[in-house]
Amino acid sequence: MSVTYLWSREFLSKRLILWILLISNALGTVYGYIWYGGQLYNTAMEHPWWQLVFVPDSPTASLFFSLALIMLLYPPKQLAGMFFQQLIEALAVVTSVKYGIWAVAMIFAGASQGSDLVWQDWMLVASHTAMAVEALIFVKLFHIRWTALTAAIAWTLLNDTVDYTYGVFPYLPGPLYDHLGAVEGFTYGLTLFSGFVGWIAVKRSLSKPLG
Repeated sequence: MSVTYLWSREFLSKRLILWILLISNALGTVYGYIWYGGQLYNTAMEHPWWQLVFVPDSPTASLFFSLALIMLLYPPKQLAGMFFQQLIEALAVVTSVKYGIWAVAMIFAGASQGSDLVWQDWMLVASHTAMAVEALIFVKLFHIRWTALTAAIAWTLLNDTVDYTYGVFPYLPGPLYDHLGAVEGFTYGLTLFSGFVGWIAVKRSLSKPLG
């Protein structure tokens, strides 16, 4: 099997490949929400309930990607469903690239400031790298358009704003709390970078036939 075929639309769109990826992402999503259990509980006790949705960033990104895979397996037929598919796909790309890179960067930034790297950190590095990579690979199968991409970027920027305005951002390695301003700036910048990646994907999808 050639490398070219492995990255082709034909190979990536095979139902077996989509199902394998869906199952692995669904399991990762469930595990991610469990991982955030303590922070979700603390947020529920100390903050308004509406802020809970903004806490589990990476699992929600994985959820968006899982939903996008479901809609590749079972494409919507109605116009409203097609618009919803575009939005979910845009959210999947922007948030998967953003939080995939963000988590890895925070782990290694913490290590550079003296935090110990334990096996869970390496597990998170592997899983979050996979999040970003799969989004970049499968974006060629998506149907993202400008309106959906704009909404996805706006949602992610809103998430950033809630995280750092109300202090519900993901828990950081201890030393990074002394550099919270830099972390916040990096987070906003990464959202814009991820939106740019989505913009490139939209531009390419509009310039090439779907076949």
